[in-house]
Amino acid sequence: REERYQIHSLLKANHTISEIARLLGRSRSTISRELNRGRGQRGYRAEQACRKAAQRAQRSRNARRVSAQVWGDVVFYLGLQWSPEQIAQKVAVSHESVYLRVYADKAAGGKLHQNLRSQKPRRKRYLHGRDRRGQIPNRRPISERPGHIEERKQVGHWEGDTVIGAAHKQAIVTLVERKSGYAVLAKVSNKTADLVGQAIEDKLGPLAARVKTLTVDNGKEFANHQAIDQALGIQTYFADPYCSWQRGSNENFNGLLRQYIPKKRRMETVTDEELAMIQNRLNHRPRVGAT
Repeated sequence: REERYQIHSLLKANHTISEIARLLGRSRSTISRELNRGRGQRGYRAEQACRKAAQRAQRSRNARRVSAQVWGDVVFYLGLQWSPEQIAQKVAVSHESVYLRVYADKAAGGKLHQNLRSQKPRRKRYLHGRDRRGQIPNRRPISERPGHIEERKQVGHWEGDTVIGAAHKQAIVTLVERKSGYAVLAKVSNKTADLVGQAIEDKLGPLAARVKTLTVDNGKEFANHQAIDQALGIQTYFADPYCSWQRGSNENFNGLLRQYIPKKRRMETVTDEELAMIQNRLNHRPRVGAT
């Protein structure tokens, strides 16, 4: 779903299919097929493409294999607030099929999705492509960032993000320099603006001569951007909502970090020594080139 909003944004920015495929790490044929399937009378729109995908899923061969009796059992257990994974252990159906049918029902105006534990975050994150997390005061949009930064010809332009673990307890702040790919990591006990802001200042302060700008997403943990700017003498910019490709270096690095710290791991088990080892190992791995 998120990629459909990214495709929509890139199309509006007049990117070609080949450029969109490269930015999203997809094949050109995949993007072309998505555009053909999701296009309506007013062109390609993300929300409409999501509805069409849900309708296709409902009509798919796997969807038809779920008998009315089995689906009746599924609906019963959904009413008890069982998760699709729990239902799959009790009823002869896969949890993937349950999710597909539930979201197809939602697209058709049904209410089964309200029984899912994660349905509220999903609506909050994806509804109409708008960010519902609240506005950050004096936010400086990426559209105001100097165009030459996109070319990655100058050292000093960084991207920032936070990576959370199981139960959303504690987090790791990741900061990646766009041209060199060099990264620094810091663990925080809570993803608050104060703790994240202080971690950024502590990690980038010693590198101040090599820090000119910082580009982050719209999470509230970056609400203290003005204090960061003042402390480091830089300018912080905010990427557009649901456009993670605008921070491609950071997104790529976070994927590498997950090889060492998977999502299911609790962050309190990550020691400072281990974090330093991971940072050192990733900074010294062979690079094909900055992403």
